[in-house]
Order: sequence, then C-alpha cells, then structure tokens
Amino acid sequence: MNKRGHVLNGLLLSLGLGFVLEPGLNAATAEMIAQITVPVVLGALFPDVDTAFGRHRKTLHSLPVLAVFIAYPIVFGNLQYVWIGVLTHYLLDVVGSRRGIALFHPLSDREYGMPTGVTTSSKYADLVTVVITAVEIAAFWAINKYVVNLELDLSAAARTASEAAAGFGL
Repeated sequence: MNKRGHVLNGLLLSLGLGFVLEPGLNAATAEMIAQITVPVVLGALFPDVDTAFGRHRKTLHSLPVLAVFIAYPIVFGNLQYVWIGVLTHYLLDVVGSRRGIALFHPLSDREYGMPTGVTTSSKYADLVTVVITAVEIAAFWAINKYVVNLELDLSAAARTASEAAAGFGL
C-alpha cells in the first residue's frame, strides 16, 4: 500500500477502535478517538520511514521492529497504541499488496505476502484498504471482548518493569 492507504487505514482504524474501546455516541467515545488517533496513525506511517534509509519493506517491516513497539509501552508507560498502527501497517502490506514484507529481517530478506493484494497504484487500492481495515476492527473487537482488554493501564506494568530493572542494577 502507499502512504495514502496507510493514513486512511490509521484514521478509519482509530475511529473503529474508539467505538470498540468506548462504545456509544458520546463525549467519552470522542475523547477515546482523539486519544488514539495520533499514535495509531503515526504507527501506521512509521514502517515506511525505511524509504529514506535502509531497504524498503525490509529494514522497518519486520517482527523484531514490531516487538520493540509492543514492548515500548510496557517498559516506558507511553505510546500505548503506536504498536497497533505498526501491526496494521504490516497487515496491510502483507494482505493488501502483492509484494509482501520481510518479516524476519535482518535474519532473512525473504518477503512474505498473500496473493490477495493489489499493486499500490491500483484503482482498487483504497477499497482493499477499507475492507482490510474493517476486518482489523472486527478482530480488535473480538480480542477486546473475548481475550484481553486493549485499554490496559500500562503505567502499572511500566512501574513493575522499572522496579525489576532496578533490582538488576539497570
């Protein structure tokens, strides 16, 4: 997908997640959407920074980079929703485009993708983005409802991690 598709994905995903995390048509829902939009959109755009350095769809499109973004809010207690943007960027590139991404870079440069995608210049790129985003929102709803609450208070986890690190002299 191109940058426009990733921004569209991030914005639509933020709206959908806002309703997943704070159901209703009220001020609390609007506040939730406002709270998560910037981190999700920034996360959705971040992997493409590798177009300025490194190798596109390899350097910043890998599972180790995603792991850093998932661990970051646990360790530092902020940027809670950036990992969602990064994850959905990967999903959009794997499912929505023909090329795929190098999930195991730097260990392997093999790109993984699915035959479901379109080229980034396709007239169907925006439609594919919207469909994938709808599936992502449904998946986040199911995860939030049946597996784990996505609106976790990560400040407690950050305190625990800091105390553990202090115990090791870090």
